Amino acid sequence: MRFLRSLKEVVISSLPLLAVMVVVCVFVLPMSAAEYLRLGVGYVFVIFGQTLLLIGLEASILPIGKLVGGSLVKLKKGVFIILFGFLFGLLATVAEPALAVLGVQIALINERISSTVFVWLLGVGVGAAVGFAMFRVMKNINIKLIFALFYGIIFITVFFIPNQFVAIAFDGSGATTGDVSVPFILALGLGVSATMSKTKTNEDSFGIIGIASIGPIIVVFLYGLFIGNSKTRAHTAGTGHTLGDILVGNLGSIALAIVPIIVVFVVFQLIFIKLPKKQLIRILAASVVVYIGLYIFLTGVDFGFSIAGQHIGKAFLQEGKDWLRWLLLPVGLVLGGAITLSEPSVTVLSEQVEKITNGYIKKNTIRFTLAIGIGVAALISLLKVLANVNILWFLIPLYISALVMTIFTPKLFVGLAFDSGGVASGAITSAFLTPLAIGVSQSLGQDVLISGFGTIGFISVMPLIAVQALGIVYSLKLKKSKAAAIAEELRLAQETEYAKTAERDTAEERPPEGTLANELDKLENLL
Repeated sequence: MRFLRSLKEVVISSLPLLAVMVVVCVFVLPMSAAEYLRLGVGYVFVIFGQTLLLIGLEASILPIGKLVGGSLVKLKKGVFIILFGFLFGLLATVAEPALAVLGVQIALINERISSTVFVWLLGVGVGAAVGFAMFRVMKNINIKLIFALFYGIIFITVFFIPNQFVAIAFDGSGATTGDVSVPFILALGLGVSATMSKTKTNEDSFGIIGIASIGPIIVVFLYGLFIGNSKTRAHTAGTGHTLGDILVGNLGSIALAIVPIIVVFVVFQLIFIKLPKKQLIRILAASVVVYIGLYIFLTGVDFGFSIAGQHIGKAFLQEGKDWLRWLLLPVGLVLGGAITLSEPSVTVLSEQVEKITNGYIKKNTIRFTLAIGIGVAALISLLKVLANVNILWFLIPLYISALVMTIFTPKLFVGLAFDSGGVASGAITSAFLTPLAIGVSQSLGQDVLISGFGTIGFISVMPLIAVQALGIVYSLKLKKSKAAAIAEELRLAQETEYAKTAERDTAEERPPEGTLANELDKLENLL
């Protein structure tokens, strides 16, 4: 029953994405029979894989994160807690399949960039940032100040960075958070805030992923200063890989994505947690379900969806029909929103928010808010490519807007917003929107590293604005409801006071018992 219920939710969530693919790939620019088969197999794999993944995450990775986060306080010394954050951030990032794919794409376009070095540098950036996030919780540093300070540094130094590295820095930041590491870090934040936070409130439950996304941007900037700009070459995504190749290739890469979390859990179980044997076996068995679900899900994404992005781009870049390309903007808007509803990590985040707020913020509210934000992000990304505009003309105003909004947004929503930026860019996003932007950029004869990349960067910033806007709306509604409650209390108090006064006045006017006037009043009442 649980599987069928989850399957139904996943299918319903995927329908908007399916509708876009059908309209474009069937009616606008038909595919070959082999491509239809590939797309159909990929879709079925994604549906069943995502269902298993979500069931497994709820029974294994999320409890593991809470247990490990709650046990970190037993390390006693802050330096050990920070070191743990660094090591886990490093290992989880290096093992992230989506980041490996991005590294290969960049290396194929620019031969001076090593995909291995790129991945490990981002791992170091994430590790350092996660360690700092632990330090922030322990010292109760205002998260709004952290984001303002670091993003201020980023946008001051960005003008000195080779322009080929600006877009890939923000893309790399979004790609570091995957379908397994995100749920674990979210749950880790819950455990850490419950045990190490001085305030012991939900405000510290979010923000670790948001801070973790800052580190990769800084290290890629430094890498760019060392490498510099260079010539690029064309690359076509999604070709040369059979289903067999993908099945074999994903076996090891997905295991590497899960193994660091399991190893950390086992070590903490032996030293600190010490769960009963039955509960331990149940969690480890559920982690196998996570592996199977993620294996099926990513295989479907790699095999079926890898060709869809570029195909959609071709459909709107036909010779002699320049006006047609601008229709990519509304398509990108719908496609971005549809993909968001299908991302497993978005589903996990929205469910965590609903639980933490005791149902005050509904999961579908978060999902649709993110869908709107990422739809707009996809539209802006394609507009940047079509108009061949520098990415900073968009990113700087968007980040300034997000940072200004932190002044008016409740702290809980600030951490949640910056976490959402890292969560929203998942495997389906990488398979659809990045190849779409790269394909359009190549077709227009642009420098792909400058123009084609940046989609994930936009997807990382738009949730900051969308979720904070939601937080401001909720804050206003809460203030109105509180004001209404106070007004009702005052009204009831006034009515009570009025009744007491009236009763007192009546008592004062009533003649004393036994007097002639009193007896006459009684007689009049009887008559």
